[in-house]
Amino acid sequence: ISRKISKDLVNCNFVEIRSTKDAITEQIAIIMTADIKKELALDDAVTNLLEDQESDIEFYKADYRQLFWMTKKRIANDYGVNLNNSERFSDIAHQLLDFLYEEDYIHFTVNDNQVKNVISESIENFMGGFDDADSAAYEKIKKYQRKLIPGTDDYNDIFHRLYEEELIKRGLI
Repeated sequence: ISRKISKDLVNCNFVEIRSTKDAITEQIAIIMTADIKKELALDDAVTNLLEDQESDIEFYKADYRQLFWMTKKRIANDYGVNLNNSERFSDIAHQLLDFLYEEDYIHFTVNDNQVKNVISESIENFMGGFDDADSAAYEKIKKYQRKLIPGTDDYNDIFHRLYEEELIKRGLI
């Protein structure tokens, strides 16, 4: 995703690049990794909270996945994690833009929202590519001559191979 963002910034006609593409990619990766680590810390905290309540969860036969998501939503702000994807992508785009501009990796004379939108669209397009690849692989597997049963090893192996092919076709791996 870092390479995609830096590529889009380099190819943008209203952004002046003042560093190497690799240096920009590296800084973007650092900021993106920090955001991911915040969410992983949140997930760990939720897991620990639910493990402490494991006997009650079993007693009430509660849905663990639903409890996990509800708990995650409840404490996300404490960890600085925005769970709304579009808002999160926008926040990350602002962080990237501020850092890259302040540290003189890039320069621009247009409204900073235009550059932020380039970054946001890069993130959304990258993430959307995975959804598109998943849908395409699912459609291909539905058209197989022999019917595959979802959840079986054979189905999973074929789906994974088709999914990887779609990701490669889209330049995501």
